[in-house]
Amino acid sequence: MRKIPAALAVLGLVTVGLAGCSLPGSSDCSRSVSDSEVLGLIEVTGSTDAVPDVDVYTPFHTADTEFADVEQGDGTVIASADQLIVIDVTLVSGQTGRTLIATPYDGDLSRVFPASQWTQTFPVFEDALACAAEGSRVVVALAPGDVEAETAASVGLGEGESAIAVVDVRKVYLAAADGALQFNSGGGLPAVVRAPDGRPGLIIPDGAPPSDIVVQTIKKGGGPVIEGDLPVRAHILGVSWDDKEQIKTTWDSQPESFMLASDPILGDALAGQTVGSQVMVVFPVEESGTDQATVFVLDILGLDAAPAQ
Repeated sequence: MRKIPAALAVLGLVTVGLAGCSLPGSSDCSRSVSDSEVLGLIEVTGSTDAVPDVDVYTPFHTADTEFADVEQGDGTVIASADQLIVIDVTLVSGQTGRTLIATPYDGDLSRVFPASQWTQTFPVFEDALACAAEGSRVVVALAPGDVEAETAASVGLGEGESAIAVVDVRKVYLAAADGALQFNSGGGLPAVVRAPDGRPGLIIPDGAPPSDIVVQTIKKGGGPVIEGDLPVRAHILGVSWDDKEQIKTTWDSQPESFMLASDPILGDALAGQTVGSQVMVVFPVEESGTDQATVFVLDILGLDAAPAQ
């Protein structure tokens, strides 16, 4: 068994959509799997924490992509191509039944990539992983051409050969804050608005900004409490108060990962918050580091693995 090389793990970002899902919450995500006799030829066993045992009648061939859940998780679902995920993948030859390649299966949750990066190598994962939940094990019968050509050649998958992929969904980050809306009193503060996919915007009032730091929980998530011992993964939007210009956004790239201690002011604002929350922080001029007050909206998407010692 060979390990997937680094070049295969670090894939270029593409923009694709995962079908059948609604954002930002996961409750509307409807998982649809194949109903095919082809999958009955494949048996997947073993712990989901280790490289699976795959028994298949060889030579195995399928003309169409088929997929099903061997195990169904109950965590956050993959509802967006931009969502960050950690998965392990095993690829098995349909011709010989032998494992061609596999990720390390070492429990390392720091290999975080957008779902779209995996679909560059395995385009059919766009459908096969749509609405799959954290903790799931998914088996995918791959038709010829379902694996990116260069990758297929590099692992010894012959032209016209079918294959089997087993995907273990280790971790799924939220696509956007999914907590319950909170009531906040106090006039003269910015209002947060949201696009259908959860991306926030800010309406800044024309009045003077507050003279002290203001922290408001706009949405209250039901995830783990942020205590500062693990890096926080968050989408961040920043807007200046006076000219109402965007000064920072991660929504056009990837969520940011940071330790609370690395940014004491934002760290104080996020300490004690929960994953799934959306938090607005208003900095007066004296605290903003600029010549005007600034407003930040943070969507807390998850906690990263502990930093390597």
